[in-house]
Amino acid sequence: MNTLTYNGYHARIEFDAEDEVFFGKIAGISDVIGFHGDSVSEIKKAFHEAVDDYVETCKTIGKEPQKPYSGKMMFRVAPEVHRRAALAAELSGKSLNQWAEEALEEAAEHFVEARLSA
Repeated sequence: MNTLTYNGYHARIEFDAEDEVFFGKIAGISDVIGFHGDSVSEIKKAFHEAVDDYVETCKTIGKEPQKPYSGKMMFRVAPEVHRRAALAAELSGKSLNQWAEEALEEAAEHFVEARLSA
């Protein structure tokens, strides 16, 4: 497993073989919150402490802790992908936005579940 979850926050964990240390960064927010540990138990503890410290620091300075993402996405795809997606949306009786949201949600759910259960 190379991801951790705590109090609604997620982090990807990596291992630096040269320094022999685990390190991670809270994912899904623009504030940069990093942490490290020498063992699995230490990296878990450091992650929990980083999340708790982040939330407490935000509270102390009167700032809302960041919540991941606004819900607005803009990206480019190949014209053929765009055509097929628009056709799929039309045939399913949905707007392209509705269809894409459902497709992305399903793909993301499967991916995240697979990563968190690994």
